[in-house]
Amino acid sequence: MSDEEELDLSALNDEELVEQMHDDLYDGLADEITTGTNILLGRDWSATRVLEEALVEGMRIVGIDFRDGILFVPEVLLAANAMKAGMKILRPLLAETGAETIGKIVIGTVKGDIHDIGKNLVGMMLEGAGFEVIDLGINTDVDQFFEALEEHKPDILGMSALLTTTMPYMKVVIDKMKETGIRDDYIVLVGGAPLNEEFGKAIGADAYCRDAAVASETAKKLVLERRILLAEDA
Repeated sequence: MSDEEELDLSALNDEELVEQMHDDLYDGLADEITTGTNILLGRDWSATRVLEEALVEGMRIVGIDFRDGILFVPEVLLAANAMKAGMKILRPLLAETGAETIGKIVIGTVKGDIHDIGKNLVGMMLEGAGFEVIDLGINTDVDQFFEALEEHKPDILGMSALLTTTMPYMKVVIDKMKETGIRDDYIVLVGGAPLNEEFGKAIGADAYCRDAAVASETAKKLVLERRILLAEDA
């Protein structure tokens, strides 16, 4: 660790610094990510370039190793926390330039369920992938989901449940979306330990995501596919 502490990030060239930031993200080193982000901005890198090449790419590597069972939840939470340190600097700069995010997602743990570690991890991974995340928290009912959809106009609605007793509430939300004619306006992703692909299909979700890494990959894929379809229809 002493060697890492002595490493002078400012002495690295751009390519070396970006690689080091990938390593620092992987190791969950928030202070180093803050320093690296500021150094790159000081070298006239745009906020978008720092986000994409240093942070998003670093979190992509974390996501792959999480998916493959090399990293576990505590380590990914540390990586996501380091990512947030960089985002704290970049977010106002990105807002100034009007930089587009990959997409926008509203997520929440459904009514009756107060579990949120998995949901929080999904939110962090999605933010790390370049999404704007609106997290409604736990115990979210139909009205709260609908208010958020109306206010934020996201690309995706994500619902989480950890209890078998709260899983059916996801169908309540989707059915209400169908009744009000807005179901096709949104991609719906569901996840949580007791769920499976069959359940996701049965309730009318677009996809079931077994973990945060899969959720991030699926969200990117479906948003891009949807944009291509909309462009073709235009």
